[in-house]
Amino acid sequence: MPTPVDELPLRARALLLDMDGTLIDSGPAVERAWNTLLREYDAGVEFGHDMHGKPARQVLAELLPELTEEQRDQAHARVEALEIADVGSILTLPGAERLLRELDAAAEQLGRATWTIVTSCTAPLFEARWATTGLPVPPDMVTADQVTRGKPDPEPYRLGAQRLGAEPGACIVVEDSVGGLRSGADAGARTVAVTSTTPAADLAPIADALVTSLDDLEIRVSDGDLVLSRRGS
Repeated sequence: MPTPVDELPLRARALLLDMDGTLIDSGPAVERAWNTLLREYDAGVEFGHDMHGKPARQVLAELLPELTEEQRDQAHARVEALEIADVGSILTLPGAERLLRELDAAAEQLGRATWTIVTSCTAPLFEARWATTGLPVPPDMVTADQVTRGKPDPEPYRLGAQRLGAEPGACIVVEDSVGGLRSGADAGARTVAVTSTTPAADLAPIADALVTSLDDLEIRVSDGDLVLSRRGS
């Protein structure tokens, strides 16, 4: 694998954070739900790491292309119900709580919002998973049911930046999936990849930097900007 470019530290107005695989570990629950659905539909395939980070309807179109629109709606409702029912194993990933505290402290210092979540979950699935963390809900977040085209299209991250009153180029996207990184990069943001669900070799060609978890990162304020750097550097 070629050595990835490491642009850290990076300056930004705001951070746009993916949820699943970045802030929380929902991977086992996601795979259980999807593999249950795929067995029910005799799909003959399993849910792979390249499916993470994509909206459910897009995954259904790729894995079960033969479904009619009505059948796809039924399959979507089924897999979402399976996922909502399986939140007992959700874990907050290392560094997530601390980094959000640092971002909230920066917001108080700067007098403006400094972060939000941009997720491929629908609002009900986000609420079910996020409720297990006890972490604050950002008011300007973006869910899959609020956009016309989900990740890897740039629309979700463009909307996230807009809701924070920032240009995408003034934001840093933090993601764990190839589709999410492409969404952020094509929106015009800088990107940091977390190697929690996807091999680093797949993420490195897109990301400006790679980290193993949010515990590798820290936030400080300098001259009105956020500075995202490697922890302790």
